[in-house]
Amino acid sequence: MTGKVLRIGTRASALALWQARHVEALIRALPGAPAVELVPIVTSGDLQTQVPLWAVRGRAFFTKELDRALLEARIDLAVHSLKDLPTELEPELALAAVLEREDPHDALVSRTGQPLAALPSGARVGTSSLRRRAFLARVRPDLQLLELRGNVPTRIERLERGDYDAIVLAAAGLKRLGLEARICERLSPVDFPPAVSQGAIGICAREADADTCAWLTRLEHPATRLAATAERALLRRIEGGCQVPLGALAQVREQQLAMRAVVCALDGTSSLSAEGGCAADPQAAQGLGEQLAAQLIAQGAARLIAEQRTAQQVSDA
Repeated sequence: MTGKVLRIGTRASALALWQARHVEALIRALPGAPAVELVPIVTSGDLQTQVPLWAVRGRAFFTKELDRALLEARIDLAVHSLKDLPTELEPELALAAVLEREDPHDALVSRTGQPLAALPSGARVGTSSLRRRAFLARVRPDLQLLELRGNVPTRIERLERGDYDAIVLAAAGLKRLGLEARICERLSPVDFPPAVSQGAIGICAREADADTCAWLTRLEHPATRLAATAERALLRRIEGGCQVPLGALAQVREQQLAMRAVVCALDGTSSLSAEGGCAADPQAAQGLGEQLAAQLIAQGAARLIAEQRTAQQVSDA
């Protein structure tokens, strides 16, 4: 690749740029690495800041413009928060590398520094995630749950000016932006199972671009790839193209992969869970995700999700 510049496509938010610069630094550190440059790209998810995320059909609203830039060869790789990446990639694209996962927990940031249990009844809590709303309603049905959009700094600014009493964000994003001190509580993954692949960074490239893929393969973190494979297989089976109130966490321990997944009603009144384990290899990880999805569906997950979708559409009408 002598003389070639690897063009890294990224969203322009502070967190996306941190992730892209992190990938840039990792590539630069490889022996004989090519030159790299960042190419910021605005996505539909960045533009539709007044629309709740759950109201946007599909899961590609933060990725499709980057996909298009890859397919048109305007960039050579695209850096994503893996939780934003659809489980079905565009033809000709590949998930070329999955980086080591940062803290997967959800985090509570409150104006007063109080943890979730100490927030007063009726406290206003902001989140744009159906999953977080559902699990908040399950644990604290007395809270007032409000929509919250914008990048991480914007969300914290809105908290500080009094629009909310607390907000829920991904711990990974806060840590990456140097805002870890703002975390009042890392929420338990038992009560708040994280979004699929939360905390992981995925890098996509054109499948036929062997040179670029060869560089990216050297950034791969195998344990995170295994966990993401299981979690994304679960989501692929369940989601049906929309956001769903589903949390899952897979972890490698002593050559075994263990995963727990939960689907929750938006009002928090009912939930379904499944858990299991397998050998730490890619085929078994894929099978584990599909197996737990089948268990959730057998328990009634599809019906529960359909009911929540209908209720949400009625309330938005």
